[in-house]
Amino acid sequence: MAAVGAAAALALTACSSGGSGGGDSTSSGDGATVKVWLVGSDTPDEARDYLKTTFEEQNPGSELVIEEQQWDGLVDKLSQAMTDPKTSPQIVEVGNTQSTTFTSAGAFMPLDDKYEELGGDDLLSGFVEIGTFDDTLYAVPYYAGSRLVFYSKSAYEAAGVDVPTTLDEYIEDGKTLKAANADTPNYSGIWYPGQDWRNGLPFIWSEGGELAVEEDGQWVGAINTPEAVAGLEKVQDIMLNANGAAPDAKETDPQIPWCAGETATLSAPGWVWGSLLNADNGGCPDTEGDIGVYALPGDSEGETAPVFLGGSNIAIPAQAANQDLAYKAMQIMLSDEYQTILAHNGLTPAKVSLASEMLNSESTPPAVAEAAAKAAENVKLTPVAPGWSNVESDLIMETLFTEIAQGKDVQTAADAANDKITDALNR
Repeated sequence: MAAVGAAAALALTACSSGGSGGGDSTSSGDGATVKVWLVGSDTPDEARDYLKTTFEEQNPGSELVIEEQQWDGLVDKLSQAMTDPKTSPQIVEVGNTQSTTFTSAGAFMPLDDKYEELGGDDLLSGFVEIGTFDDTLYAVPYYAGSRLVFYSKSAYEAAGVDVPTTLDEYIEDGKTLKAANADTPNYSGIWYPGQDWRNGLPFIWSEGGELAVEEDGQWVGAINTPEAVAGLEKVQDIMLNANGAAPDAKETDPQIPWCAGETATLSAPGWVWGSLLNADNGGCPDTEGDIGVYALPGDSEGETAPVFLGGSNIAIPAQAANQDLAYKAMQIMLSDEYQTILAHNGLTPAKVSLASEMLNSESTPPAVAEAAAKAAENVKLTPVAPGWSNVESDLIMETLFTEIAQGKDVQTAADAANDKITDALNR
C-alpha cells in the first residue's frame, strides 16, 4: 500500500511539473551523472562494462554509474527515490509484473516517439504491452527468460521414464519417479515447493483459465473459475503425489535438493542451469553430464505448454534529471551489441531478431538454448492490471498454493483467494 501511495504521489508530482521531468532534466553538460538501477545479478559484468564504457566514450565529461538493487522491497524503494530529481536514478529496471504499477501512475517518461528508434516491432511484444498504459509507452523490454524443465538422465533411465510428450504424461512420469525412489526421504519426481505459484500457471492456462480478467473497465479475479480450478487440481496432484518439497517452501536454491540426489525433475528459469553447477553456491559440477533439459510439453504431442515469461523492462523516471543522457544510455542497452551480450549469457534478448544469438552462447549449452527457444514459442504474462503488484506484495498466490500443497480443497481455497485478488486489484 505504501508503494502504491508513493507511485500515486509520483503522478501528482509529474503533473505539477508539466510532465516534463525534473528541473534540469534536459541538462547534459560536463560532469553530468547517469545512475542506472539494475536489479539482482542477472545482467552480466560484460554487459555492465560495455554500457559504462560505451556511454562515457560517446558522452565525454559525463559518467554512468550502475547501482545494483534487490528485488525484495524494490517497488517501495523505487517509488520513494523517484519522487525527487535529486535522488531519482536516470534509468530503472523493473520486473515485468511490476511495470503497470508505475506506468499507471505516470511515474515514467513517455517513450512513444522513441519506439521505432529503440527497436519498434522487433521488441518483445508482450513486454511492450505490459510497459504501455492508456495507449502510451512508458517502459521498454530489457530481457526475458522462460521456464525450462531440467531432469536427471540417470533417474529417468532407472525408472524407465522417457522425456514426456504431453503435460498429463509429465505429471504421471513425476509420480512414477517418486514411487521408484520411495526409499529416499523427501524425494521429488517433480520438485514443487508449495509457494511456487509461477510454475502452476501453465496448468491453469492450459485448461483455459486466467488469474484475473477485465470486466466493464474493472479488474476481477478469475482464479476460481472451473477452468482455473481444473488446472490447480493438476498442480495439487503433483504436490501431493510427485513432490517431496515442503508445502510452505519457496522455489529458491533448487541446487540444494538436486545435489543431494533428491530431485529427478524441476521446472525453473533457464539460468538455473548455472546454479546447479556452481560449487560456490551449493551446486555440484560433477552432475553436468547427468542434466537434461526440455520445454514443458503441452496438452497434445508436439505442443509446448504456455509458460510464464519472466523478465524485466527498463524506463526513465518522469522526475529524473538529465533525461536526454538517460535516453542515450537506454539506446545502448537496446542496441544489438548490448542485447547480444545478454543473449550469449543465457537471457532472452529484448529483440526478437537476436533470439538466435542464444544458440551461439559459450556459457549456455546448446540443449538449454534450444529448449529456451522452444519454450519461448508459447509464453504468457501475468494480467496487465495496475493493481497486480498488490496481489504479489500481499502474497495471495503464495498463500493459495501453500494451502493447495497442504491438501486443502482446491475450490474452497480458490474462492477465498479470488476475493482477495479482486480486492487487491482495485485497491
